[in-house]
Amino acid sequence: MLFSHDHYDHLDYKTILKIKDKVNHFYVPLGVSVHLLAWGVPAEKISEYNWWDEAEHEGVKLVFAPARHFSGRGMTDRTTTLWGSWIIQGKTRKIYFSGDSGYGPHFKEIGEKLGPFDIAMLECGQYNERWKAFHMMPEETAQAAVDLKAKVFIPIHWGSFTLALHSWKDPILRVTAMADKLQMPIATPKIGESIILENESYPVAKWWEGVN
Repeated sequence: MLFSHDHYDHLDYKTILKIKDKVNHFYVPLGVSVHLLAWGVPAEKISEYNWWDEAEHEGVKLVFAPARHFSGRGMTDRTTTLWGSWIIQGKTRKIYFSGDSGYGPHFKEIGEKLGPFDIAMLECGQYNERWKAFHMMPEETAQAAVDLKAKVFIPIHWGSFTLALHSWKDPILRVTAMADKLQMPIATPKIGESIILENESYPVAKWWEGVN
């Protein structure tokens, strides 16, 4: 299991308790093991990574890559653990997962070093102009997909937790508009809908239009 950072909406205590005996291995940023160890995850099931570190799991290559964000679960532990994104590379397919990140040159660097990607899952939601250094605006999400050299991207991190003041539909409306402007292919699965990469055909229905 991969983790991008230790914020509560990405590393949940009750969830870890339920899955810790079912997961074979936990791949986490530097420092995040302290939480898992305290919650009863055996040390031998945890591996920590710095940016650009690589790992291998059952024939799948994993690379932990930079992001522009921060970490911390309390008043005194801000940035005491690392945060980042993940590249998941199988025999024929390569996936990018952004975690949380503000927009920056790291996307182009990752695209040049490790791209292109068959699909990129990019955060798009819980943003505000005052903290855009840590969370992308929707238009930046579409541009990040271009920078990464992704064949198609999925906007994630919207439609669930409410952490910002924008409306529920604002992220998807703005990112789809910018994707169209940039001619960047975008997939818009319903929450919980599966995507099969081998199909080369991804959900594009505007299902949110029927949601109040």
